Amino acid sequence: MKTTRRLLMSAAVLLVAIACKKNPEPERDGTQAAAATKAADKPIQVGLITSLTGKFSALGSENKKSVELAIEQLNQEGGLLGRKVTLITRDDQTSPDKSVLAYNDIKSEDIVAVIGSAFSNSALATLPLAQKDGIPYLSPTPTEEQVEPVKSYVFVVPALAPKFAERYLEYMQARKIGKIAVAHDTKGAYAVSGYKATTALAEKYGVKIVKDEEFEMATSDFNPIFTHIKGSGAQAFVFWGTGPAGITVTKQYAPAKLDIPLFMTPSQASKLWLEPVGPAGEGVTVLSSIGVVGEYLPDGPQKQVIQKMAAPFEKKYGYAPPQFAHDGYSACLILFEAIKKAGSTDRKQVQQALENLTVLTPNGKYHYSPTDHAGLSRDYVSVNIVKDGKFVPTDWAKEQLARTVAAQ
Repeated sequence: MKTTRRLLMSAAVLLVAIACKKNPEPERDGTQAAAATKAADKPIQVGLITSLTGKFSALGSENKKSVELAIEQLNQEGGLLGRKVTLITRDDQTSPDKSVLAYNDIKSEDIVAVIGSAFSNSALATLPLAQKDGIPYLSPTPTEEQVEPVKSYVFVVPALAPKFAERYLEYMQARKIGKIAVAHDTKGAYAVSGYKATTALAEKYGVKIVKDEEFEMATSDFNPIFTHIKGSGAQAFVFWGTGPAGITVTKQYAPAKLDIPLFMTPSQASKLWLEPVGPAGEGVTVLSSIGVVGEYLPDGPQKQVIQKMAAPFEKKYGYAPPQFAHDGYSACLILFEAIKKAGSTDRKQVQQALENLTVLTPNGKYHYSPTDHAGLSRDYVSVNIVKDGKFVPTDWAKEQLARTVAAQ
């Protein structure tokens, strides 16, 4: 009997020991809870790579201002998932090589996503790395090759350059403009993309390109191009270019006396173009996102989301937000909504949320999907005329935009 009792007691002690090993000690529970609390208190970090120096520093600076504004507003409203959001910024110096270096530096900072460069060439050099590393990359530049074919972690914020091109062609068809001259920068990815779409889609809208010209980003004299256009029968001149070239061509256009309208693209939808060109900009036609002309929209959700960004931006900086600012702010709203939807800052979960996201921003209403990482239709593009130093939608554009926002 004694032997039996001893065996039973030994078995009981063994079972207790096993149970203790299976269940964490109270002190360890406390340590894990503290670690979880500490993680929850840590800010959510967002990366921004933009051009703060170099040829496109003006674009990148506007991008940065609007991203900072969006994060400031979010934090004032309580943050995201109960946590504050902080921004880590790197300058790509308007250089694809420097953009790659900036990305390699920033990716180690425990960022949930990257908002990329406003310079198309920098974005194209950098986004393959983000794709490889599985870091969501939101690009504020409209070159379509970023997302065609689809790259799972790359999403474009502005309407794609072909959408802008097609919007112009729609407008030309409505205005019965059947012959145009086109000039494009051969080195800028954005300009090349828009030019190719213009030539590919022109016939669909009954438009013929009667003069096709090329230039380089550093061109300082466009008079030879104007000479070629004279006598061509063109009813409009479409300019696909960015940066200082857009200012130069505008200033030289009126004295050339071509007597046909000059059509510029969203790269010029900014005070960064308006102010330097001055009176030479009057009467010029310029494409833009819907946000740039928000004051002309009927009251409703679209106008409200634009005003939430535009009013404090103008109060702080003394001028209306340009195209590039709308792109940066919209990128933030897209990312914030994806994190909310994911309920997590896990990059894969955020990527999956982005692929199935519908969200309203100053740029318009996005509908991303696994097969569409652009998400924005040309319905949110406005065709404007410069009047008294402001971008004013044409009557045609007002009608189109009113129809778009009514259908949201």
